[in-house]
Amino acid sequence: MPLHRAIYVSDAVGDAATSLLVLVEILGESERNNRRDGLTGVLMRHAGRFLQLIEGPRGDVDRLLKRLRTDPRHENLRVLSDQNVSDRLFPEWPMALAQMTPDAARLLNDGSLDQLSAERAEALLNTAAQALPLPA
Repeated sequence: MPLHRAIYVSDAVGDAATSLLVLVEILGESERNNRRDGLTGVLMRHAGRFLQLIEGPRGDVDRLLKRLRTDPRHENLRVLSDQNVSDRLFPEWPMALAQMTPDAARLLNDGSLDQLSAERAEALLNTAAQALPLPA
């Protein structure tokens, strides 16, 4: 089955921008739903923005993006990349949380997620995810 990868950036709304509890809730929901749908990926919250990479079967990625567009915890969702791929970048994680590491921060031109290209967004998430332990 062909794989698909989408990367988006959005503005976190309300408590989703700063609350650790809301972030944990998002990660828990994402992990459960992604396991069910055969999706994997990584989420980063930085300076009131979300950056997320999702990968899996095309139909499941499209359904998730449709749900995300109506999720009240963020707005101004902008898809940076939407493409077929041969392999997953994050096969181990139904949904991982990537923190902004010093190495990842060097990939930001202006310190924000606002002007990221698809290539830079993918590199940033890949670099940040390198600091994550592999799941048990």
